[in-house]
Amino acid sequence: MTWDEEIDARGLLCPLPVLKARKRLLAMETGRVLRLLATDPAAVVDVPHFCAEAGHRFLGEEDLGEGRAYLIRCGAGASA
Repeated sequence: MTWDEEIDARGLLCPLPVLKARKRLLAMETGRVLRLLATDPAAVVDVPHFCAEAGHRFLGEEDLGEGRAYLIRCGAGASA
C-alpha cells in the first residue's frame, strides 16, 4: 500500500508517537494515508486505540525489524 505522508517517530516513547501522528493528521485531508514509524512497544496498542477514538481508520502495521510501520487513513471530521 502507498501512503501520502510519513512520520519517523522511532526512538520516541509513549505518548509521543501518537501525539505526532495526531498533529499531522489534523493537517491532512480526509482520505489521505499517514505512515507512522515507531519503535515504542506501546504503539502496538496505542495507535489502533487512537484511531478508533479520533475517527481515523487503522489500516494495519508492518514489522520493519527495527520498529513497526503503522498505516492510518485520515477520517472525516477528525480535524473538527
